[in-house]
Amino acid sequence: MTEKEERLARDRAEIAARVASFRETQQKFEREREEYYETTLANAVNGASRPSYWR
Repeated sequence: MTEKEERLARDRAEIAARVASFRETQQKFEREREEYYETTLANAVNGASRPSYWR
C-alpha cells in the first residue's frame, strides 16, 4: 500500500469507530427513554389506585 492508501484506510477505520460509538450512545439513550417511560407509566397506573389525600 502506498502512504496515501494507508492514510485513507486509517481515516476510514476512525470514521467506522466513531459511527459505532455514536450508535452505541443512541441505543443507550433509547434504552433509558424506554425505562423512564415504563417507570412513569407504572407509577401513574399504580398511583391511580391509591386513595387521594386531598379528598
